Amino acid sequence: MNSDDPHGKRSLFESARPTDPSENHARGRQALFSTAAPRPGTVVVECSQCGEHKRIQTGDALTRILRVSLWVPLLKHNRWMRCPSCERRTWCRVGWLD
Repeated sequence: MNSDDPHGKRSLFESARPTDPSENHARGRQALFSTAAPRPGTVVVECSQCGEHKRIQTGDALTRILRVSLWVPLLKHNRWMRCPSCERRTWCRVGWLD
């Protein structure tokens, strides 16, 4: 505790540094309405069982698909494969361009 602020209330009314309100608004709006840029060499796997989205290397995804998998083109989760999150064999969606 500081001797000239024995109850620690100064931090409620002062900020560490002045901020520009328009800067905070832009970052908040951008964070709310934007998605992360896809990283090259990775894919997103969404599991229907656990509901997790996990970004994995393309080589790892291909290995999981080539081991033992099934593909049904009209389903949302169209690949029967081992989920990288829960490690169970279940229906997954592989986002190649996500």
